[in-house]
Amino acid sequence: MKTKGTIGIIIAALLAIVLLNSIYILDETKQAIVTQFGKPVGDPRTEPGLNFKVPFLHKVQFFDKRYLEWDGDRNQVPTKDKKFIFVDTYARWEITNPLQFFIRLRDEKSAQSRLDDILDGETRNAIASHDLLDIVRSTNRDPEITEEFMEELEILEDITVGRAVIEKIILEKANERTTDLGVRILDFRFKRMNYVDEVRDRVYDRMVSERNRIADQFRSEGQGEARKIEGNKERDLAQIQSEAFKLAEEIKGKADAEATNIYAAAYNRNRQTIDLYKFVRSMESFEKALDENTSLVLSSDSEFFKYFKKLN
Repeated sequence: MKTKGTIGIIIAALLAIVLLNSIYILDETKQAIVTQFGKPVGDPRTEPGLNFKVPFLHKVQFFDKRYLEWDGDRNQVPTKDKKFIFVDTYARWEITNPLQFFIRLRDEKSAQSRLDDILDGETRNAIASHDLLDIVRSTNRDPEITEEFMEELEILEDITVGRAVIEKIILEKANERTTDLGVRILDFRFKRMNYVDEVRDRVYDRMVSERNRIADQFRSEGQGEARKIEGNKERDLAQIQSEAFKLAEEIKGKADAEATNIYAAAYNRNRQTIDLYKFVRSMESFEKALDENTSLVLSSDSEFFKYFKKLN
């Protein structure tokens, strides 16, 4: 009985192993193909759920169904107008035919390496076929002028293609080379572009020279404006001083005339007052010097008779 029970357990375990080896679950983010001795069997499995295969004989290869990332290397590339630049790119791609993908590339690592060759090659070809302006600009719009000095800068040259069109050309050319690989490139973009060190230094020197020219122009205009302000100040100052001197002389003349009139009036008034005072004092002297019993014999030239003479 124990032997039969043990055999039953072994058989059940073997059946469980066989059953587990004959089913697999396909996640909604995955797609798969079944292989036998390294060769694909049947159609690709793309629907999520429970699937079956021949146990121990079939193997399942899973591939991602989602959008995948490709990040290119930073490469030095010459443009059509002989400008050397560093170009950094990126793209998004997906596996559209897992069977063809498995036959041609086997796995995602090989696919990334193949995309390196395709996208880097098409990027080099596109950049070498276009001028630098077409690579860094997308439109011919006029630059926005936010400061007056920007009006003196050079007008931007027109482009014939533009960066967006070049990216589209690279995408189309690359997809033509991936049709038999079971993949499709969804999007391609330039992530970063920059001059090589030697060219960048020359560009920086040119920018510094341009800014120095603008600064010199500002300084020249400022000095001219300062001289103009200084001249206007001297002219206004001379005019103000002349008018002030004229007004001061006029006021001084009026004051002198008024003072003369005051002096003259005061002199005339004081003389009459003095004569009156002297007359009153003389009369008082007569009153004090003479009484009813006093008699004086005076000459006609006497001071006592001076005022009587004037009255006559």
